[in-house]
Amino acid sequence: MDRIYVALAAAVTVGLVGGVYGYAQFAKSSDPYADCRGGTVGGGDIGGPFTLVDQNGETVTDVDVLTKPSLVYFGYTYCPDVCPLDAARNAEAVDILEEQGFEAQPVFISIDPDRDTPSALKEFAANIDDRMVALTGTPEQVAQASKAYRTYFKKQEGDDPEFYLMDHSTFTYLVLPKKGFVDFFRRDDSAELIAQRTACYLSK
Repeated sequence: MDRIYVALAAAVTVGLVGGVYGYAQFAKSSDPYADCRGGTVGGGDIGGPFTLVDQNGETVTDVDVLTKPSLVYFGYTYCPDVCPLDAARNAEAVDILEEQGFEAQPVFISIDPDRDTPSALKEFAANIDDRMVALTGTPEQVAQASKAYRTYFKKQEGDDPEFYLMDHSTFTYLVLPKKGFVDFFRRDDSAELIAQRTACYLSK
């Protein structure tokens, strides 16, 4: 009798492992971008509609902005180091993609609408990359865009109402026209890695 139980347990274990493996293979085969993701999970509920103001003072929507593959980043121009470094890295990734024959754009969405006016963003973008689309808006518009992309930001409290820092998440989101969000990159991902994985998506 014990041998029967052992045999049944072994059969159930094999069945479960086989089922999990089969499901993983099915999920992979049903995802045309599976070999591009680098272990991350794309898709889902990240991304969505937004209405913001660009560096030229024009009100724009996600439909107006995301007309080409975009590396979307949430930051602020008064950021002392992280934001300009990440924005420059994303611009470098776009340069690499261009050399490979792929068109893309860096998109910078401010999480500091009180200080990041269109003119401030225009200067910031000009110092980073001419192709950059820089966006701001009302606090409500910025909050809506942040919520759509599930980002985090919070103003640090201080004595000076003008000179303050912002806590914020530092992911870069890859958004494709008609596809929406497909993947994200971390701070420690290099421009070369971002370009490589983005090129994988664009070659599909």
